[in-house]
Amino acid sequence: MAFFTRTSRSRLLAGATLACLTVALLAGCATPAPAQSVSLLEPAEGATVSTTFKVRFGVKGMAVAPAGAIVANSGHNHLLINQMPVPKGESVPFDDQHRHFGAGQTEATITLPPGQYRLTSQFANGAHQSYGAPMSSSIQITVK
Repeated sequence: MAFFTRTSRSRLLAGATLACLTVALLAGCATPAPAQSVSLLEPAEGATVSTTFKVRFGVKGMAVAPAGAIVANSGHNHLLINQMPVPKGESVPFDDQHRHFGAGQTEATITLPPGQYRLTSQFANGAHQSYGAPMSSSIQITVK
């Protein structure tokens, strides 16, 4: 016993094919956001450095831009010294433990007294509002 006539089967098949094509096209059009991350490229994790040393920031999936205008998917670097990442949306403090690189710098020369340090790269928007822990990265170093 046939539930569908030849014409209705053809229409059903055509409808199913159209639905599959639509889903495939939509899936192909959905462009995933690029992976966004920050890192400290220099010094290396666990490094022993002199009191004056170079810090190099790495940023992936976002543009580095000077502070000022808030532009989507862009911001500038901050170096946090022995501090936890700044919560998303909060302003990065202006003090010796939160160094701002608002001109869009990707490297800097830092001077610290001898000791053990946790350095955290924190990315923030043009108004110094943090992108939060996902856009931070920490290393441990020793300054001799």
